[in-house]
Amino acid sequence: MANIGVIGSKGAMGEVLRRVIEESGHDFSGGADKGDDVGKLADVSDLLVDFSAPAALQSNLHAAVGAGIPIVIGTTGLERKHHDAIDQAAHAIPVLQTGNTSLGVTLLAHLVREAAQRLGKGWDIEILEMHHRRKVDAPSGTALLLGDAAAGGRGIDLATNSESGRDGATGPRSEGAIGFAALRGGTVAGEHSVILAGEEERITLSHSAENRAIFARGAIRAAEWLRTRETGRYSMDQVLGI
Repeated sequence: MANIGVIGSKGAMGEVLRRVIEESGHDFSGGADKGDDVGKLADVSDLLVDFSAPAALQSNLHAAVGAGIPIVIGTTGLERKHHDAIDQAAHAIPVLQTGNTSLGVTLLAHLVREAAQRLGKGWDIEILEMHHRRKVDAPSGTALLLGDAAAGGRGIDLATNSESGRDGATGPRSEGAIGFAALRGGTVAGEHSVILAGEEERITLSHSAENRAIFARGAIRAAEWLRTRETGRYSMDQVLGI
């Protein structure tokens, strides 16, 4: 049993996380939101779970390092500077960062990586995602995670081999590119499909999130796993052993 603190406790994931923490037999040590002292929460927690905002990441990492406790980061919309900060914090504490804490999505990314590697560059890859109308970033963190998996399978860099926001006379599709399309509307928790299109055949690998509780359960599974690790940076792949 662990005392788990939630950063971003008033957000969409906050209440779900609190319920899942208690259902899992752990104690909810408290929440912290914009303007709160995350350091105080860290001092009464064995581990932190962060579903807040990129702008708060540096201070959240500082609090976890100061208390010497692990942190699971599910915040999306991170940039290179945020990943650099995570790398630095991982020298002092165990840190697990992911674009999606769902166990199903983690396995999907593994399958996408293998498919991209085995099928080769002759197959076009398109990633389609849909989320609720309130989501502020696009493509979603999960879509980028799947794109990274596809790029990794091909041995290429996603940043220089991706296409998104096609509109108007864009010309033909770039050879070897990984495409992204984002839909927004309603209350969709998360829909992701990776389409691999070859000559006269097509494969679609997909995942549907029916409730945000799947992300909370995955985050707590990750927290339980991370609590026993040495300092370093970890991923959901390692939680599943893939």
